[in-house]
Amino acid sequence: MSRPTPTRFDALAAVKPSPARNGGGSAPGAPKPKPIEQMFGENVFNLAEMRARLPKAAFKALMTTIEDGKPLDAGIAEAVAIAMRDWAIEKGATHYTHWFQPLTGATAEKHDSFIAPTGDGRAIAQFNASELVQGEPDASSFPSGGLRATFEARGYTAWDPTSPAFILDGPGGAYLAIPTAFASWTGEALDQKTPLLRSIQALDEQARRALKLFDVYARRVQPTCGAEQEFFLVDEEFAYRRPDLINSGRTLFGAKPPRGQEMDDHYFGSIPERVLDCMNEVERELYRLGVPVTTRHNEVAPAQYEMAPIFEDANTAADHQQLTMNTLRRVARRYNLACLLHEKPFAGVNGSGKHLNWSFASEHGNLLEPGDTPHENAQFLFFCSAVLRAVERHQDLLRVSIAHAGNDHRLGANEAPPSIISVFLGDQLTDVYEQIEDAGEATESRQSGLLGLGVDTLPQLPRHAGDRNRTSPFAFTGNKFEFRALGSSQSVSFPATVLNTIVAESIDEMTTEVEEAMAAGKDRDEAMRELLAREVKAFKRIVFNGDGYSDEWVEEAEERGLLNLRSTMDALPHLVSEKNAGTFEKYGVLTKRELESRHEIFVEQYFYTINIEGETAADMAQTMILPAAMRYLSELLLTAERAEDVGVKVKGVKKTIERVAELVDDLREATDELVEQNAELGGDEVDEKAEHMRANIIPAMAKVRVAADRLEKVVPDDLWPIPTYRDMLHVK
Repeated sequence: MSRPTPTRFDALAAVKPSPARNGGGSAPGAPKPKPIEQMFGENVFNLAEMRARLPKAAFKALMTTIEDGKPLDAGIAEAVAIAMRDWAIEKGATHYTHWFQPLTGATAEKHDSFIAPTGDGRAIAQFNASELVQGEPDASSFPSGGLRATFEARGYTAWDPTSPAFILDGPGGAYLAIPTAFASWTGEALDQKTPLLRSIQALDEQARRALKLFDVYARRVQPTCGAEQEFFLVDEEFAYRRPDLINSGRTLFGAKPPRGQEMDDHYFGSIPERVLDCMNEVERELYRLGVPVTTRHNEVAPAQYEMAPIFEDANTAADHQQLTMNTLRRVARRYNLACLLHEKPFAGVNGSGKHLNWSFASEHGNLLEPGDTPHENAQFLFFCSAVLRAVERHQDLLRVSIAHAGNDHRLGANEAPPSIISVFLGDQLTDVYEQIEDAGEATESRQSGLLGLGVDTLPQLPRHAGDRNRTSPFAFTGNKFEFRALGSSQSVSFPATVLNTIVAESIDEMTTEVEEAMAAGKDRDEAMRELLAREVKAFKRIVFNGDGYSDEWVEEAEERGLLNLRSTMDALPHLVSEKNAGTFEKYGVLTKRELESRHEIFVEQYFYTINIEGETAADMAQTMILPAAMRYLSELLLTAERAEDVGVKVKGVKKTIERVAELVDDLREATDELVEQNAELGGDEVDEKAEHMRANIIPAMAKVRVAADRLEKVVPDDLWPIPTYRDMLHVK
């Protein structure tokens, strides 16, 4: 019996690389790239370009907005538009776009040409203040959570002067991208940027007010962020042969390979040549866009990698994070690779997260810098306590900020922080706060010292005063907090918005208490001591320096009264609680209506994500995996029949027939159940549909996967219809 051609090893015409797509800037004979310092920011309309091109008065007025957060002077928009247009055209741009971040989690853009016909058969380049300041994309087809009806299409994009415009170019041309906010005709936020900017303003106002307690007068306090991005790179042909990767970004089937990450040899190992070429080009493109990526390495799982930037102001960092994800996907294709940003593209190996390093600073320095003697640093202790207080009071909201279907595969597993929100402080700060709790003040700080390695030729290394804890979802790491629970595919904007808002609330309430105590005649230091001693007792339950992966911690956290919101559907109702809605409204970050719309969108996105996975799993099982298994069963039956005709004993064949037939029956039964559950959506309301996905579709998909993965272990390799984990994880 003839076998079909092993499709797994055919080249797909749709993804056949053109010569231009191979090699990129690393191809033999290619021009040597520019030095980094010449390349960095060359495609950004940055301060240097604005200073050179704008009239002095216009530049000065714009800087008061960018650096001091002052209202934008509308009169300078025309000067900025002309300078920006001329710069963009010199860079080869033919179009411009208002680049915004709707509630899809991705970015959006509508391109308009600079061309304006003159009426005599010619054209001029035109771009004026009104086109810079405001755009009007269709708002009806973006998620709005009920803020806009389908027939109500009007929406506006508004220029964000605090995040610089940039050029995106490629072989076919270039265009100017202008970061913007996106709002409805009624003025309600339909995007990620608007609440982030509001939260930045709220934190700035409260932190500057608190700094006055310490006789520090700041022009502005800015939250800062740096997001570490984990991702997988697999051969593009394999990805295109997997409907599950195409539709859902993760593999819905796949048996554990003989070799996964057991040897721990991939982590920080030598980066494969093709991957390194790809990462080099990604970095070059990001440098040109002013994104300060500095770190790259192999991650724990085979085919998994990480890139990380230097800190920036939170707004720019959020924009740059979106650019990083877009650039990774785009450049990977030039190297015949697919970049997978899903939190769990492969079962049984490490998933991907996105650690958000967060702090806040004024022109006088980082407000979470403890110094060498944190027990004496009253300003640091005040602001650090404000963060801890915020996390304790809003652990539910922080959990909501990283809740989505993809992240449910990671949180609580032995590869990611648990779904219980806690804070790692390290030995030094924990000791300082214990002193404050016991005695009302701290009198000493544990010192770090030097680390001797026992070899005379090796240097003595400065040792930090505390270790790090990779199991903590929210860890203090020296002069910042690392929110480690974000999923690799999500925007950092909403988690940053939540952090900024809840910390602004804590700073406000703590500052008010100290101000009132001082007004009543108390000394500032005495008021501070009383405040911190009381607050330590309240927030100490959130501090945990131990193993967050252990079962013992789950039990202890429950005893402490901490929330354990295991899944997205457990977490999302907390978004619209009276407590959280009140916080967002008080600081002007999100109205109750805007918050409720986001809740509806997040629930809807959960439903659609699982629904797509369920339909895809059923389709693959019925049209790919079952036919392959039955084809093999047919071969076995034919072999047994022919053997019997010539009198040959084939016990092994008969046992294999029984085994394959049993697995085919299991897969058929599980698939039928999944198809039935897919047809039953659970109700008319989106909450009912989402709950049906969690309660019925996810378990039904799991049963189909178990049967399919068992079949993968027995069906001949050349009959198996989809690339295996062995192929995808180890072909570099």
